[in-house]
Amino acid sequence: MFGHQYVCHLNPGLGKDGKVYMLHNSVDNNTVPVPHAGVVMGMKDWMTFSSFLKDMEIDFIIEPHIRFEGQAGEQATMFFYDPTGNALEFKAFNDIEDELFKTE
Repeated sequence: MFGHQYVCHLNPGLGKDGKVYMLHNSVDNNTVPVPHAGVVMGMKDWMTFSSFLKDMEIDFIIEPHIRFEGQAGEQATMFFYDPTGNALEFKAFNDIEDELFKTE
């Protein structure tokens, strides 16, 4: 089994108002930060993680929800910033093998 790793270093000189340059794209009626790092999870793990983050009162850029509901590529997604201002996306699919990057 393989996993994901995202390495972050806290730099007090950076942050939401610091040197991290952020653009946004419109995706499914949301303003998605670009660039961002993404992690694909299993749906059960995503649900557990999103509940944990809500309990921790994380300030979400995009609240946990189902994107493209009923369409090709349907996915659970959420976005938030790490302490240095890097945008992170965590997403999940019911069937990763069949749905990841599906467009039709």
